[in-house]
Amino acid sequence: MNEQHTPEGWYQDGQDPTVDRWWDGTRWTGATRPRVAPGAPPVGQPATVVVAPEPPKKRHRVRNAFLLVVGVIVLIMIIQAATGGDDETPATASQEDGGEAEGDAGPGIGDPAEDGDFTFVVESVEDGPERIGTDAFGTSPQGRFVYVTITVTNHGDEASSFFGDNQYLVDTEGRKASADTEAALYLPESQSLYEEINPGNTLTGTVVFDIPADAVPAAVELHDSLFSGGVTVGLS
Repeated sequence: MNEQHTPEGWYQDGQDPTVDRWWDGTRWTGATRPRVAPGAPPVGQPATVVVAPEPPKKRHRVRNAFLLVVGVIVLIMIIQAATGGDDETPATASQEDGGEAEGDAGPGIGDPAEDGDFTFVVESVEDGPERIGTDAFGTSPQGRFVYVTITVTNHGDEASSFFGDNQYLVDTEGRKASADTEAALYLPESQSLYEEINPGNTLTGTVVFDIPADAVPAAVELHDSLFSGGVTVGLS
């Protein structure tokens, strides 16, 4: 090999094959480096660095799912706190048998019946008028109005809200009617739309129901809140 025409660059050292020595085009210099492995890029060209893709960041998906579950739990707690819900129903009536506990006919008109923080006493049940309110401002039933007068006592430790909309009337055919909120608007003495009752206080109000003209009321299902178990009071 004519060394005069050898281009400058790194070449394997003839005395130490584990290193390369720098040829400046005319002579060998004292510069050395570890021997370049086979397949390495030519001298003077940068090596291509291949970066492996990062694995999917599962932590973010797990964290987002956890936050979603926590949010749902907090929302349920807020709803229960706002409605004063108590899912436990006292043993004054059984929900599975329509209010009749074994060996007991269950509470009826004039009997106390508890649900959550409320003690209910159904005072009376009677047919309402053909129209509630005036000709200009009032409403008529689809079937017929029934008035259920109820005394409600808060036996809990904090204020709770009584909603007529949380109460139901069941007829002898098992049909369950919700309270008629619009009709209660035109009944000043109703006191069943929304009333907050402080601990130890008692309220008497009339809940209005619109039931079929030929329906026979059999029981009322009373609740201290939207999500409570409720208690059934017989009307016969």
